[in-house]
Amino acid sequence: MCRNIKPLFNFEPPATKNEMHDAALQFVRKISGSTRPSQANEAAFYEAVEEIERSVRKLLTALDTKAPPKNREIVAAKARERAKLRYARPT
Repeated sequence: MCRNIKPLFNFEPPATKNEMHDAALQFVRKISGSTRPSQANEAAFYEAVEEIERSVRKLLTALDTKAPPKNREIVAAKARERAKLRYARPT
């Protein structure tokens, strides 16, 4: 999975429309192999982003869990700590 696509389910507050759009855009970029489509492919590229964003919204609305919602700040802090360890320069 692309590292820039973050889990969006079961957070408090819930994922925003902007977060869903960003995830959809990153997914389309990954599978198309292009960060910016050519003029010939622009319509298809952004149509795919919109369709995936709708699917993400539908999925997140339909999912259910008994687990308590995750705190965004705590999850982000843990990710920063993992990155520090992963990318630490050897001394």
